[in-house]
Amino acid sequence: MLISWLSIYVVRRKALRWKLLDQPNDRKVHTTPVPLGGGLGIWLGVIVTFLVGTLVVVVNGSVTQFLPEQLETYVVGVEDQLADLWTLLIAGTVLMLVGLVDDVRGLSWKFRLAVQFAVATICVVLQEWYFTAFIPYRVITVACTVLWIVMLINSFNMLDNMDAAAGGVAVICSTMLVLYVIVAGVTSEGPQIFIAGLLLVFIGSLLGFLWHNKPPAKIFMGDAGSYFVGFCIAIATVLTTYTDGDSPLMHTVISPIVIMAVPLYDLCTVVTIRISEGRSPFQPDQSHFSHRLVDLGLSKPRAVLTMFLATATTGVSALLLPQVGLAGAILIVCLTLCVLLLVAILENAARNKINH
Repeated sequence: MLISWLSIYVVRRKALRWKLLDQPNDRKVHTTPVPLGGGLGIWLGVIVTFLVGTLVVVVNGSVTQFLPEQLETYVVGVEDQLADLWTLLIAGTVLMLVGLVDDVRGLSWKFRLAVQFAVATICVVLQEWYFTAFIPYRVITVACTVLWIVMLINSFNMLDNMDAAAGGVAVICSTMLVLYVIVAGVTSEGPQIFIAGLLLVFIGSLLGFLWHNKPPAKIFMGDAGSYFVGFCIAIATVLTTYTDGDSPLMHTVISPIVIMAVPLYDLCTVVTIRISEGRSPFQPDQSHFSHRLVDLGLSKPRAVLTMFLATATTGVSALLLPQVGLAGAILIVCLTLCVLLLVAILENAARNKINH
């Protein structure tokens, strides 16, 4: 959090020289140019923290003696995870750089989407990072995982349209994932410490960014940030174990979908609206979840707060999935759908009011 918070002060001062400015236009809610380099601060917060942590682990012979006894056993485990950790961070860095170039000079959506699919495919196929979704055909599992990663990258990219929106939703979703992996009873092996550690560092970096992004925002996340954020959260959901292998509860595999219900809802509805109006699904506009709430009469801060509350509601529901049977899981899915349907009805009323 501290690294992200401090580095963004530097980015804000250098934004004009680096041509990292978001110019206002008829499809954006801000009226003056705003720096776009918040993603650099988020990235630095994560990368520098893990770089320091990696150096500490590599020389663990000199530091292990200072650790509490209950933590010493994790040092070896951390060493085993370093290769996977840096594969994730390097892949995220590639996407961050693509987003950064897009922030500065613009890139075609086809190129950006191609890079996203390429990075996701490499991670899924070479690292074998894919969901255990009880699907008997690996090719289907791999294809669904790649699509899931790309969807979340673009979901958070689309959420980045109002002050604190994408960053706040990312913090809530990540917090729910942390609670999920440390809740006793999900797996017989106990809490998933490494996933929790990854997400906690990520949350800290996001909080450092949100200090600068709270209304009125002094800097935006930009594509560099939203791509990195979406990718990191997507991989965390893929690496998480949602049920015990000895006595699996198959319905718990829907947990990430329930936790990410709001970002996915925004993506699906925005794409549907754009296609129905005969426009490209990647053409920017003001048809996002938050914009539709503003059209309903909410102020921008209250629209974002509504998104936060909806995200928290679905996230808390997901935490109950490992504790209930199939009937309870069906009720949780119904609750999630009711939350989204309620939002959709209100939004539709606002759209009809504008159209008439």
